[in-house]
Amino acid sequence: MKFLRSLYLTNRLFIAAGIGVLCFILSFSWPVLLPFSKLLLLVILVAVLADILMLYLPAKAFSAHRMLPEKFSNGDKNDVTIYTENNYRFNVSIKIIDEVPEQFQMRDFLLKESVQSNETRVITYQLKPLKRGEYKFGWLNIYVRGTIGLTERRYTFEQGKMVKVYPSFLQMRKYELMAIHHNLSDLGIKRILKIGHTMEFEQIKNYVQGDDYRTVNWPATARKGELMVNQFQDERSQHIYSIIDKGRLMKMPFEGLSLMDYAINASLVLSNIAIRKEDKAGLITFSDKMSTLLPPDKRAAQINHIMEALYHQKTLYLESNYELLYATIRSKINQRSLLILYTNFESLASMQRNLKYLRALSKNHVLVVVFFVNTELKALLERESRTLEDIYTRTVAEKFDYEKRQIVKELNRYNIYTILTPPSGLTVQVINKYLEIKARGII
Repeated sequence: MKFLRSLYLTNRLFIAAGIGVLCFILSFSWPVLLPFSKLLLLVILVAVLADILMLYLPAKAFSAHRMLPEKFSNGDKNDVTIYTENNYRFNVSIKIIDEVPEQFQMRDFLLKESVQSNETRVITYQLKPLKRGEYKFGWLNIYVRGTIGLTERRYTFEQGKMVKVYPSFLQMRKYELMAIHHNLSDLGIKRILKIGHTMEFEQIKNYVQGDDYRTVNWPATARKGELMVNQFQDERSQHIYSIIDKGRLMKMPFEGLSLMDYAINASLVLSNIAIRKEDKAGLITFSDKMSTLLPPDKRAAQINHIMEALYHQKTLYLESNYELLYATIRSKINQRSLLILYTNFESLASMQRNLKYLRALSKNHVLVVVFFVNTELKALLERESRTLEDIYTRTVAEKFDYEKRQIVKELNRYNIYTILTPPSGLTVQVINKYLEIKARGII
């Protein structure tokens, strides 16, 4: 039975058998075809038996295993690697059907490759998860076709592998690497000059690309014969909190990823940048009740604590309680801090209901409110209006777009910093605002 479950007949066999049966049927009208049809059917039968023997006589002629990363990065393309080894004495064609996690809904997964005799072949494909959580892989099914190609043998490997999908650590590493090589501008991060030098002098060092020309130490340059600059000690250990609203307005999707997950990914990147600049990064999440309050820290282990906390975030997308958020921050956070609040306001009225709490927070802290451009409205505004219905739709879209801009003005009027951004540009905008506030000594 095991043999029959692993044996598959190919289309090539059905075509050959069909021709043989057709010739046999026609031989009743043309007897001259009878010997030919019998010979053809005999050849097909012998070929099938030979093909089966070639595929099944070697006990372990083909092997494979799936290599998964320790964890997947949410919203990014993650590599899945399959190692195949052909120990047959002939070249084979293979079809790979990997039982990927149900979250991907990939019903037509199929990879076709050819593997030479005694060759180890590495095959890589990519998966892009859009939700955090546990993803379970099923069987790795590989169908091997030999030289004759009339039958296939199915091999099964790797049952029940599981991988966790974490917030976008690949994005975090990308920004970290660019920061190390002073190439953040390639990602859209602005280079902001510091205003004044109220910082403590640290040392004189060789000039490197990106240093401020105003810090050149001319006497040291003359003595050493190469460009030297003064290095100042930035004000460090500031408290930077990422505050994530998990309410109903953060459920809105963009390219398959919810606004809340965009905020989670951006918070992870910003926290890593802040720790690299020796600030202390913390985390707060809330909806109708408080969920997480992770105290700020600048030790290397803090980014792992933040990642784990972000991974475990769950929500029912209920109405957000800003009064509770304000009360919690007032009682738990005593030091003046930079609060970056990721939320979403679709109307001026919805913002004004919570404005008093935002104003109260901004009195003791530096508050940056981050909310999102409705990209679907932008698409409607850019579309040409041809019918009366199009005009009505455009008018409504313009109203909501106007209210978004009014929200920015209203918040700025009370010295609350704002970022209005499409989800795709969130991380860059947040890092720019953080660097700007740091450079200007606002915190």
